[in-house]
Parts: sequence; C-alpha cells; structure tokens
Amino acid sequence: EYIYPEQYRYMQELKRGLDAKGHSCIEMPTGTGKTITLLSLITSYQLAHPEIGKLIYCTRTVPEMEKVLEELRGLVKYRNTHLTENPPPILATGLSSRKNMCIHPMVAEEGSRESVDSKCRQLTASWVREKAVDNPDIELCDFFEGHERAGSEALLPPGVYTLHDIRQFGRKKGWCPYFLARHMISFSNVVVYNYQYMLDPKVSQMVSREMERESVVVFDEAHNIDNVCIEALSINLRQATLEGAQRNITRLQHAVERAKATDADRLRNEYQRLVSGLVQQGALEQGAGDDVLSNPVLPEDVLRETVPGNMRRAEHFLAFMKRFIQYLRTRLSVQQVETDSPTSFLQALQAAVSIDGKTLRFAYDRLQVLLKTLEISNTDDFMPIQLVADFGTLVGTYARGFAIIIEPYDERMPNVPDPVMQLACLDASLAMKP
Repeated sequence: EYIYPEQYRYMQELKRGLDAKGHSCIEMPTGTGKTITLLSLITSYQLAHPEIGKLIYCTRTVPEMEKVLEELRGLVKYRNTHLTENPPPILATGLSSRKNMCIHPMVAEEGSRESVDSKCRQLTASWVREKAVDNPDIELCDFFEGHERAGSEALLPPGVYTLHDIRQFGRKKGWCPYFLARHMISFSNVVVYNYQYMLDPKVSQMVSREMERESVVVFDEAHNIDNVCIEALSINLRQATLEGAQRNITRLQHAVERAKATDADRLRNEYQRLVSGLVQQGALEQGAGDDVLSNPVLPEDVLRETVPGNMRRAEHFLAFMKRFIQYLRTRLSVQQVETDSPTSFLQALQAAVSIDGKTLRFAYDRLQVLLKTLEISNTDDFMPIQLVADFGTLVGTYARGFAIIIEPYDERMPNVPDPVMQLACLDASLAMKP
C-alpha cells in the first residue's frame, strides 16, 4: 500500500541501469526491502518491455533462494488483484542441485552432492537405460522415466515454484523435479538459482547456455561475488587426491583391457571419433541422464582442435595421466611453501616428464570421452582423476591470472604434514567476463 522513499530511489536507479542496458551496482541497508523492490520493478519492466528476456536472480544459499520466490509469490498475487487488463501469467522457477531436488527414495538419502549425482546417473545414464530394455532386473528411476515419457508435455503450469513446490508437483505427476526444472528454465520469466550456475564454467555450460542474451541478471549479496569467481577456477590437490587418482588410473586400465577383450569396436569407434575431431562439435550423443560437469575452462578459451595423437588411444592417454600424477606427487613433497607461475610449472613439467601444456589442455575432454566410452556411471568414485584432469586443463590453458602454491602443512596444525597444491585463480574478472 505504500513504499519507503529509499525504495523509490532504489527503483529509479535500477530503471536507469535497465534503460542504459548496462551494469549497475546498488547498495541498500538491511531491512529496507531490497528483494521485493527489485522484483517489483524488474517484473513490471518485463511487462512494459516484452523484448526483455528473463530475470535471472542469483543467490548464495538455498534458503535465500526460497525467500526470493516466496516474496515473488506475494507480488504476483498483488499484481493479479490490481492490474485491470489481464496481466500475462508469470512462470518463476527455482533450480538447485539434484541433492536438493531429488525425490527418488534411495538416491535422495545419499549424503553428499557428488554421491547423489553419481547415484542418479547410475539409474538414468543412456547406456543403463538401453541395457534395461533387454534386462528387466536393471533398476531405473521411475520419476526420470516418467519425465522422459511425458516428453514435451512435461510442463509446469504458470505460477511461482519454490524447490518444495517443484518436488511436490513432481511427486504428484511422477516426473523428476530436477530434470523438470532444468527443462522449464527456458520457458520461465524468472529463474532463481545459485551464483555458480552463472559463474562456474563447469556448471554454467550445462545450465545457462540456453539463456537469452537480453536477460536481466541480478547478483544478490554481491559482496561475496569475487570469492565465488575465484573459487570457480581454483583447484586443491592433496596427497589423498593423487593417491585416489592413481587408483582410478589402475581401474580404468583394467576397464580398457576388459573392453578390448569383450567389445573392441567401442574403443576403435572412440579412436576414430577423436581422429576426426568430432568431440568438440558435440558428436558424442548425450542422453539427459548423461550430463557431467562441463569443461573447467571458460567457453571462449576451450580449444576447438582435434585431440593430439599421443592421447587418442585409451592406453596412451592413461599412461600420460599416470606420468602427470607422478610428477605432481614429487612436487607435493616440499619442506617449505613454494609458489610458481603456470608458465614455469609447465617448463619444469616438460623437462621432467616431457608433457607439454598444449597436450595437457585436452586432459578434461579426453577423460570425459573415455569415461563415456567405458560407460562409467559411478562418477563420484572417479572424482580424484577428474580433479587432476581439471587441474591440468586449467594450467595448460591460462598463463596469466593464476598461481600454483604448494604448502607442506595446514597452518592450523604445523606439526602434521598434510601437503596441498593449490592452483589459485587470482583474477575474479576471468569468471565474470562471459
């Protein structure tokens, strides 16, 4: 019924930014109703300017996200009672990780985000579903199958949906809430999700690629933003990670040997695809359940070239990764803190085990192709080797804006040797640029 003078000023500044199609950075004291002011103005602006795309509202935590959606629900109710000519219906959805959205009784019980993702993939990967056609004993996810069967009919009616609402709707319809929300993003007027979905290339390539360029993006609580940008491109490797990665290599070598014995065509096809450089064009057909984290590098820095010859055969690639891991292990045994630039790190790597930066850039892509060829769905077991591949790809890609820091122990416990190698991104603007 009334607004504070601060809210009115805030709206004016906000509108000025939108009219200029530029950036604006607005600070407002706590308790002055920033969220509702912002939602009121931007949703009205969308009404007045149909050419404006979505409002993409990025929050830091799930409770903040739910709060934004609750505020929006009140706003839509108010708008529907006060606007005389029928306002077009609004669709607003929240999106979070599978861990916060899954309703499968067994998968949802898993502890960490990685284990939920992995368990989900074991029930939804395309090769698992293909095998289940001939073998009724193979367990699939009924909710995912329901969502796939509904196809383009799997839609949310207009309204404002918190994560809880989407889960309830999924239960009622027998559709997977996570994939439903992912599908509905492209139809929504308002999308609320975590910073990472916009800033971290591993996730944004999967989720935010489809967004229109004319969208309005809001980062709430933006004083945390530089940390988020830096964390998105930084990686820590510990002794345990490298040992785990070494065990992963052994398992993959056994899997390659098995594949050679039982299904040599699969490895041959993979080799042919890599020779013709089709990986980059997305020639690896993906089912909805197959999506893995994308390349850790920003989209415009991904190499669009064929994978180098010495990595095309699965066994050559695994031998290459083994050499890389052994080198990292020797670097980890330090007595005092060492820092290094990516360039000098790569020179030392080349001298020690003759691995060059250009080849290293393909570590992520080549590993994903191999995991897919070997039809590995329990991806959380292979987290260590994926971290090492991400580390290699980032080091090989960026000469500037990064440092490699090796510390022999945790500062809080100087007597316990616990060496860590950190690829630290030093430039928050890198993740922000796209």
